[in-house]
Amino acid sequence: MKKLKLALLAMTASTALAAVVALMHNHAIADIDQQTARQLLSAGKILSLEKITKLAKAIKPGEVLETELELKKGIYIYEVEILDANSQVWEIKLDAKTGKLIKLALED
Repeated sequence: MKKLKLALLAMTASTALAAVVALMHNHAIADIDQQTARQLLSAGKILSLEKITKLAKAIKPGEVLETELELKKGIYIYEVEILDANSQVWEIKLDAKTGKLIKLALED
C-alpha cells in the first residue's frame, strides 16, 4: 500500500513538473499547471488524477508513464500514456470532468 501511495505521489509530482501553462484562445492547446489543476479539482471541473489513472488502467492495463492535463477547444482533457504488458505505449485521452473516453491510440 505504501509503495502504491509513493508511486502515485511520484506520478503526481512528475506530472506537475511536466505541465506548462500556455494561455491561448479557446481553439489552442494549453497544458495546465499544478495550481490551476488544484483549483479546477476543488471547483468540481475535473476529476482527480487518482480517478483518471484508475479509469485509464481499466481501459488499457499497464504502467502509467505520463499524465497531462490540457485545455483543448474549451474542454479539459487528461492525456495518459500507458505501457502495456507487450511493451507497447498507448495514448488514452479522457474528458477531465466526466472520465469519458475520447481517444485510444497506439503510439508509434
